[in-house]
Amino acid sequence: MTTTAMTQEVRHAEALKKYLEESPQLKEEIKELNADDQRDQIQWAFEDEAESQGFQPWELTLKYTTTAEEFEAARLALHKEAAEVLGVEWEEYCEMNNLVV
Repeated sequence: MTTTAMTQEVRHAEALKKYLEESPQLKEEIKELNADDQRDQIQWAFEDEAESQGFQPWELTLKYTTTAEEFEAARLALHKEAAEVLGVEWEEYCEMNNLVV
């Protein structure tokens, strides 16, 4: 499964699915909720998990949907893309985002 083969939306849905599979306690806590509330709770828990690991949610999505080798390369490529879109020099962007490359 390569990063280019999936849209961000599909990748994120896959990451949430894998995250829930690894989170039996969360699965148990939300089992009585309706589907919309379950989705919200999973998303919030995922965002909290990303923060606890020092990642943005999109970075955790990448982590769940790529191999360890692909993750760093894909993560840096997306950060570089963000820096370009923002018009920020790469070194300054890394400093602003506490990226060590």
